[in-house]
This record gives sequence, structure tokens and C-alpha cells, in this order.
Amino acid sequence: MIVWGVVVAAVAAFVLSSVYYVLTTPLEQRALGERALDRGRPAPWKVVTELVRTAVVGAGFAWVAAQADLLALPSSLLLALVLWVAFPVVLLTGSIIWERVPWQTAAIHAGDWLLKLLLVATAIGLVH
Repeated sequence: MIVWGVVVAAVAAFVLSSVYYVLTTPLEQRALGERALDRGRPAPWKVVTELVRTAVVGAGFAWVAAQADLLALPSSLLLALVLWVAFPVVLLTGSIIWERVPWQTAAIHAGDWLLKLLLVATAIGLVH
């Protein structure tokens, strides 16, 4: 049953993330100015790769939640918040400090990670 939660979470997180980045692209472009990337339509291999990456996050989350006996809601949501702070937030603040990534870009990516992890936690929690 958890496998279906991971599949649903991966697809839903991919869709939500795509919408999120469409909405936040103007903010990032303003922050980056001339250094802004033209995201445009991604190549098909990038879409597949992103779906696989999101499924890996979902499977990893499900495994950690199962080992910690935190599969059910609301425990899974708390786990998502802890993992978000412990990994994406820490990594992204490092990129601000050491790689000169604009804080606005890091904040946008952190928001994406938060949405993904909360969605994965909800999907896993609901099928549990």
C-alpha cells in the first residue's frame, strides 16, 4: 500500500513543483537580474529524471517514516518538517554562504522542498 502512496506522492509533487516554479520564476528572475536562467519547456529526459528523483525522495521518506514508526498523520508531517530543516534548509543555507547563491533563489528552492516533503508525508500518511 505504501508503494501506491510513493507513486501518487511522486506524481503529485512533480505537478505541484512545476506549478510552484512557474509562479515563482518572475521572483527569481527579478532577484537574479542578468544571471536569470531561461527555464522554458524542459527536455523530456529532464521531466522523467525529475519524476524519478521525486519518487526516490518519496521512497526514502517512506522508509525513514516506517523505521521511526511515523507513517500516520500527523506524525508524518512532523517528520517532513524535521527532514526539511535538517537537509534542504541546511544545504541551501550552505549554498548561500559558500557558493554565493542569492538568498531569494535558495528560499524559492527551500519552499519547493517544503511543499514536496509535506505532500509526500500527507500521501504516505493517508495510505497508511
